[in-house]
Amino acid sequence: MAYRYGNRRQMLLLPVSIEEYVSDDGVVRVYDEFVESLDLAVLGIDDAPHQVGSPEYDPRAMLKLLVYGYSYGIKSSRKLERAVHDNLSFVWLMGGLKPDHKTIAEFRRKHKRSLAQVLKQCAQLCLELGLIDGNVLFVDGTKIRANAGRSRTHGGKWYAETLSALESRIGSLLTEIEAVDGSEQGLSSLVRLDKDLANAERRRAAVKRALSALQERAVKQVNETDPECSLMHSVQGSHASYNVQSVVDDSHGLIVHAAAVNAATDVNQFADQIKQSQEVVGKRCESACADAGYSDVEELARIEGAGTEVVVPSQRQASEAKGRAPKPFSKPKFRYEQEGDYYICPCDRRLEYVGTDKNNGKRHYKIVDGRWCLDCRHFGVCTNSESGRKIVRLAKEELKEKFEKLYASARGRQIYRRRKQRCEHPFGHIKRNLGVQSFLLRGLEGAQAELSLWSTCFNLSRMVSLLGVGVLVEKLRQRCCVRRAAVAI
Repeated sequence: MAYRYGNRRQMLLLPVSIEEYVSDDGVVRVYDEFVESLDLAVLGIDDAPHQVGSPEYDPRAMLKLLVYGYSYGIKSSRKLERAVHDNLSFVWLMGGLKPDHKTIAEFRRKHKRSLAQVLKQCAQLCLELGLIDGNVLFVDGTKIRANAGRSRTHGGKWYAETLSALESRIGSLLTEIEAVDGSEQGLSSLVRLDKDLANAERRRAAVKRALSALQERAVKQVNETDPECSLMHSVQGSHASYNVQSVVDDSHGLIVHAAAVNAATDVNQFADQIKQSQEVVGKRCESACADAGYSDVEELARIEGAGTEVVVPSQRQASEAKGRAPKPFSKPKFRYEQEGDYYICPCDRRLEYVGTDKNNGKRHYKIVDGRWCLDCRHFGVCTNSESGRKIVRLAKEELKEKFEKLYASARGRQIYRRRKQRCEHPFGHIKRNLGVQSFLLRGLEGAQAELSLWSTCFNLSRMVSLLGVGVLVEKLRQRCCVRRAAVAI
């Protein structure tokens, strides 16, 4: 059988237009129409074409480049620069524009706050298309490394000593520069000294930023490279990271809200993430669900008190769900008598109220006679204390029991079973499909901007799967026409 051979030098009668580079059902058309449908004024991007001064690249084109590039795991400005030269879908998307890597990096740096708002408009688009209903929301978190090394994390003493050494070094360099300059000799040495001085001053500024961050954040250690990140523990070990919080809608598993925080744990994140998600969907959700990492009663009460059903297991329930046998004399084995405000142990002995912790409101109960425990056949298993068994009751123990009961119910378990497949899907896509191992930008603003882009990319990919390219492009075009008509009015 004969072969077909390509010929790069084949002459064409008429040049192919850029529009023909991409088929009608090319996925890149979704990203093009999506950015066209965005309201740049709401994002905070100046979209006035008639400006004084040297011409700039169209901000919509630059935004398209970032969204589409991030959707395929391309976040480096140099790789994006190569893509607009070599990749036909990027050439089509940019309409032949070829910004260099400095222009791309500068646009991203200047518009970090705007990029952080892209996800919100994407979620509102999903609401309009009926892909998000906001009735059941799932919260989950994961750690993503910051653009900073673990070894650059230090305490206040180390920074103070380093700053003192740098001040001394800068003083010595200034003295040496004045001596060389005065003798008008050794010009090459003077150039070297100027560079050393600039490096020392730059390092001094970084150390001062770290010391300021220590005071503002009230923490024991901060990272010199990125003072806003924190040292966090994960299955990959301890690294300078950000804690990424994601709120996913139950309807189609789309991301409603995502936030990068520098808190090392999820304990105090539940209420804030749910409230911000409810602002996006414009209504109160019926149910909010998360894993046991969020099981702080005070935090959950902030949402439950607003009328939302909270499905979050306690640490004990999560431990039992993993197959770990409950302790034979754990707190649930003791019966609480509300009328008399005391506990009854499994051996029918009474534990009386002895006081309340003023700091956290916890109520403490103790066995009436410690000798009862010493003589009990369960001594050494129930307690090892010679003064007898003690019980601590939370200030909102009734509410904790309510949450445990709801989680244990048939409805609660049904909602919780859906949580993992909804919450883990976006993280799997971002970390595996997009190859995200760390943030490229530094600081909370930079991390939030990149997280917004990754989350938007997941939503767009999911929307393509749900609706198809053709249907989604048409709906986006209609939305774009509505936006342009509103602007014209």
